[in-house]
Amino acid sequence: MKPLQQLLDTDLIRAFQEGNSNALQVLINRYKEKIYSSIFFLVKDKYLAEDLFQEVFIKVIDTLRSNRYNEEGKFLQWALRISHNLCVDHFRKVKRTKIISSGDSNIFEMINTNVEAADHRLVQGQTHERIRRMLELLSEEQREVIVLRHYADMSFKEIATITNTSINTALGRMRYGLINLRKMMMENQVVL
Repeated sequence: MKPLQQLLDTDLIRAFQEGNSNALQVLINRYKEKIYSSIFFLVKDKYLAEDLFQEVFIKVIDTLRSNRYNEEGKFLQWALRISHNLCVDHFRKVKRTKIISSGDSNIFEMINTNVEAADHRLVQGQTHERIRRMLELLSEEQREVIVLRHYADMSFKEIATITNTSINTALGRMRYGLINLRKMMMENQVVL
């Protein structure tokens, strides 16, 4: 038998369902960066992204253990759909909850943003941080499509399914998001 790292997603899922917990670990390691990145760029909070990432895999494990997973060979898209839905649920809860604020800006968001900005400058450099900030200035719809396309490596058909829009809408959001990013990069003299 092949080593676990060489197995297809469907084979790893089957192995996990048959009791091999190492198969799940291989599956998580295979996609953790893409799933975490897509969550992080939607919620913009390191600790919240980590919590939601864990929730994604709790749901994945529950679904796999109860044999409710529809085996279509698209594990990553399915896991990204779960992560997207958890992010949307989080934002719905936040909208319903009153937040302590000072004027128009949330004090806690300002603190978290400063901590994250410092962390990113140290880890990934100043250019990456500036681009991330510009990405945050885009509309939620444009940012979401760019994140799913570039960080989660999803097709526009998959993005359209996850965001519950048409492919043309997803393409349009991507186009206008990139136009807006380029404009901001020129204004801020950011060179890649």
